[in-house]
Amino acid sequence: MTLKFISTDKAPAAVGPYSQGVRAGNIIFTSGQLPVDLATGELSKGDIQKETRLCLESVKAVLEAEGATIENIAKVTVFVTDMNNFGTINKVYDEFFNGHKPARSLVQVSQLPKGADIEIEAIAVL
Repeated sequence: MTLKFISTDKAPAAVGPYSQGVRAGNIIFTSGQLPVDLATGELSKGDIQKETRLCLESVKAVLEAEGATIENIAKVTVFVTDMNNFGTINKVYDEFFNGHKPARSLVQVSQLPKGADIEIEAIAVL
């Protein structure tokens, strides 16, 4: 099987030796997307609603680079540094997916790259 490495300027560039996403056949795996504001290039901190939206928009951009939409997402993994943000994240997540309900894991971690509060990755099927 051939792997296609995905790159788009509509999502933050990788901060290490990896790609923004990989397509393997009809499956797309996004790398974890941090809440980077593309207008400024800066990591967003202090507003978990905005941070969640930024992560989800970046996931969407990586998928769109391969012709997928959020409706193609089968599984999402959300990493957070504070589980107390669970309810707020759920609200933004529900609005973003607008009735689409992929499988999801949301786990608290002790630390994320660049000191981020949230990171989101997804698996989509074309």
